Amino acid sequence: MRNGQVRCGHCQTAFDGVEQLVALAPRAEADDDIGAHDEVVLGPPTEALLPPSFTVATPAATMLADGAVEGRVEGTVDDTSAGTVEGTVEGTVAGTSAPDAGVPTPQIAPVAAAEPAAQRPQGRRRLAPMAYAVAVPLLILLLFGQAAFHFRDAIAVRWPALSPFLERMCAELGCTVGAPREISELTILSSDLRADPAHQGLLILTATLRNRGSLPLAYPYLELTLTDAQDQVVVRRALAPGEYAGGTADLAKGIPAHGEVAIKLFIDASATAQAGYRLYLFYG
Repeated sequence: MRNGQVRCGHCQTAFDGVEQLVALAPRAEADDDIGAHDEVVLGPPTEALLPPSFTVATPAATMLADGAVEGRVEGTVDDTSAGTVEGTVEGTVAGTSAPDAGVPTPQIAPVAAAEPAAQRPQGRRRLAPMAYAVAVPLLILLLFGQAAFHFRDAIAVRWPALSPFLERMCAELGCTVGAPREISELTILSSDLRADPAHQGLLILTATLRNRGSLPLAYPYLELTLTDAQDQVVVRRALAPGEYAGGTADLAKGIPAHGEVAIKLFIDASATAQAGYRLYLFYG
């Protein structure tokens, strides 16, 4: 239609495309030219490409889907970068056919109305506040019960009227109610370890414990460690409150607030040789 005149899609230069056509038909080769025109040397044959400006002529097509287009499109596409189509559309749109087409009109099935979204039952909306109303007080009671179990000794000292309740609780849970345990409030004011001059191999340990807190505290364990001249451990012994406290001490009530406890122990060390000692307090 353009007499071979085409336009380059890259530089927009017009040229005669007929002169640039490449024949795809194989040509006959002489026997002596087999090696000269080998495909390895010349490469594969070049295929002719459509020029940027070409003619589009499609036959009439019938589409039976909903919203189909039936007819004929004729025209040309110029300047592929612009992408415009010029031509005419003959036929009918949206499922209708031309009088001579002979194609029945497709039937459109009715579309059912969308069902409304399912609503949450009213019963669930009412159960949620009721569940919260029951669960929140129960959780608060459990929290108070856990706190009472953990701080039972301090509660019994500060509020003696609650001691019977705490004792019944411990009877069910297998625990005991006694003096509070705060090792940070206990200190060793003084201590001394020396050999008994009257008995060979016997040591005398004296110490004074002080409760610096404002509440009575339980008697701690004493850990006595004997060391040699290189400060290496020779022997270590943990002493329970009943082993070092005097006979008049009330172990259940503990060490009184701001009170002191004097300790004096006789230790048999005849089987060891020691040069020093360490004394340590802890709760078992």
